[in-house]
Amino acid sequence: MQLARYHPSTSAAWAEALFVSALQRSDNPSAGQVRKAIATAVRAHGGRGCAQRMAQEFGDHPETAVARMRWACAAVGEVFASHPGPAQDSTRRRPGLPVAGPRRRRLVRT
Repeated sequence: MQLARYHPSTSAAWAEALFVSALQRSDNPSAGQVRKAIATAVRAHGGRGCAQRMAQEFGDHPETAVARMRWACAAVGEVFASHPGPAQDSTRRRPGLPVAGPRRRRLVRT
């Protein structure tokens, strides 16, 4: 199963889904476990349901919710960091491949 292409708002939705999942920071989850937990939470609650459950937790337990959301955001950032953002210099990137820097032009004196 492949999740949607990376987008900042998608990243926030993934963090919300991870927040409401059963996965714990202390589990030291792998990237695959994080992806599976997100997919399971979205299937179980839907996108809006994840956001609603997260909001409820912030209302009921703000002292622990903040730390959990920080972990969820960091985990999502790590797991989906290989997804390309906007193309740079009109060059498309593929995950795992190096990106060439800007081309430098040499001045030639004539």
